[in-house]
Amino acid sequence: MDVQTATILTCATSRYHSRFLSGSPRPRGRNLHQVLLLLSVKRERMLCRKDVVQWSSWGLLLIALGYFVRQKKSHTPYGRYVVHHEGDRMVPAKLAWFIQELPSFLVPMLLVVRAEESSAVGRVLLLCTFCLHYFQRTFIYALWVRGQPCPVYIVISAIVFCTCNGFFQGYNLLYCAQYERAWLADVRLWAGLILFYVGMAINIHSDKVLRNLRTPGDFSYKIPRGGLFEYVSGANFFGEIIEWFGYALATWSMPAFSFAIFTLCSIGPRAYHHHRFYQQNFKNYPTSRKSLIPFIF
Repeated sequence: MDVQTATILTCATSRYHSRFLSGSPRPRGRNLHQVLLLLSVKRERMLCRKDVVQWSSWGLLLIALGYFVRQKKSHTPYGRYVVHHEGDRMVPAKLAWFIQELPSFLVPMLLVVRAEESSAVGRVLLLCTFCLHYFQRTFIYALWVRGQPCPVYIVISAIVFCTCNGFFQGYNLLYCAQYERAWLADVRLWAGLILFYVGMAINIHSDKVLRNLRTPGDFSYKIPRGGLFEYVSGANFFGEIIEWFGYALATWSMPAFSFAIFTLCSIGPRAYHHHRFYQQNFKNYPTSRKSLIPFIF
């Protein structure tokens, strides 16, 4: 407790007892105990633990590598790769996407509300990139998606990851990242933001193309056409990967780069599997299309 707070408490206590001894009625509203609590409670600033941030970043990179190796051997069982067994607990697609994406938006927003002293640039970057993406995924994409139910354990795993990563990214940008005024004129910031918004536009447009291939209740698969789907089978994945590498460039931070690489390792192989799926199930599938990167792969 600092001197100023102690002085306020002393004055408040003395005034209360003076009124009591003089026979004056007690003040209405808050009692003395509530007043003292309100005066004495001070919100402590969360401190940056750079060692924790660095180790967490390396940990996420190791998880990304392990996930990449795993997906070379098997598919993650959601979407078209779900194998239904009797007794399996499933979550409807709309609800699954909503509850698993929500922590990535909600946790950073709670950190923003709680943060009294934080990097102003970091706050803006967090709100205009990471939170913007997950607002769209949680409150727009989740309501429009048309897909198969998802296994409960996949949803729970996604909730855990999104909660941890949401805190990780928010904590770093609000409490650890240090940006000088010169960063506002840095080419990395603006190039990263351009990449992010271009990638987000590709991702949203590609999701719309896929959604329009189906009517409600239809789980069949068709050849997507239009936009970047004329060049790659995983246009939606390509857009999201561009988004997160743009985010990493704009924030120029290890946590952001580790998340971008995790995204590449998690949905990059999925784009390849989708490409093989289309080739195996559609004889007229365009031979000029690549899996993920136009004209290259």
